[in-house]
Amino acid sequence: MGNHLKHLTQVRSSGDIPRALRRTPFDRLFGYHNLGLPFRSHDSAELLVCMCMDNRKQLRLPDNFAYILRTGGGNIRYSEFKISYAVGIGGVKHIAMIAHDNCGMVNLASKRKAFVAGLMKNAGWTRKRAMDYFVTYAPLFEIGDEMDFVLAEARRLALKYPKVKVLPMYYRLADGKLYLIKGRCKI
Repeated sequence: MGNHLKHLTQVRSSGDIPRALRRTPFDRLFGYHNLGLPFRSHDSAELLVCMCMDNRKQLRLPDNFAYILRTGGGNIRYSEFKISYAVGIGGVKHIAMIAHDNCGMVNLASKRKAFVAGLMKNAGWTRKRAMDYFVTYAPLFEIGDEMDFVLAEARRLALKYPKVKVLPMYYRLADGKLYLIKGRCKI
């Protein structure tokens, strides 16, 4: 994570939010979560948040403000129908792609032994079944470096949905705050 810090911009006040993001759902996302602004009423979702399912992080958001899609590593490759639903039916025009430090979907190969043992103990699987499962699915869900992954996924989604604004962000577990990724806030 240390080398990622140099790529992050803190949002500690509304003045830290770039002009291009002001008066957008991204501005409100930072306001609610980082700045503790009071919740206002929302009749419908203003954005889609794609983030990791990790239980160590929760966003501070009002009801009806956002669709939230949580998957391992924030990997939405196999959830695109849900994204299309939020855009097509929900009318969402902004997507926040949120990566975080110390993600469990990084370096999955190093977790093989624990994964297999956990499925044997907790699910009652045989070693062979658990190993076959890991070997089949781990490559599909490995995200590599969190920062590289969120940037690549944001670019991919921006190309897939050209009228939707996609912003990659970063969540630091140490302080529970969202950060801008330098050079990536132009929408």
